[in-house]
Amino acid sequence: MNLVLVVLSCLMAAVAAAPQFTRPNLPDRPFVPILRDERRDLGDGAFSYVFEAANGIRESRVGNPGSKGQTNVQGSYRFTLPDGTIAEVRYVADEFGFRAESPLIPTPHPLPAHAVEQIRVAEEQRRRGIQF
Repeated sequence: MNLVLVVLSCLMAAVAAAPQFTRPNLPDRPFVPILRDERRDLGDGAFSYVFEAANGIRESRVGNPGSKGQTNVQGSYRFTLPDGTIAEVRYVADEFGFRAESPLIPTPHPLPAHAVEQIRVAEEQRRRGIQF
């Protein structure tokens, strides 16, 4: 009888000490189904990838071998902003660098006319060899 009591006590201790599988540092997040996940790699630098989730996140990209040994990539991604509108970014990465287009990307303000004129005068002076 004592042996049974010892075994039961050990089992109870093991169950009490087992991990509880909680995520105390992470907020509860809803489950988001994956609607599409397609990947293709031809092994020579050419590939395609499409991912889409039920919460509006979507990414797609296509890669092809570039002229200088790199992989050229064209793609886009989109997601839903907190106000409910869809944000989308389209991009190209190739031998000329990375270029992204989106209304979300800030653009510099145009220079005022007097600044443009000053730059023109400075370039003309440099061309003539004038240095200050």
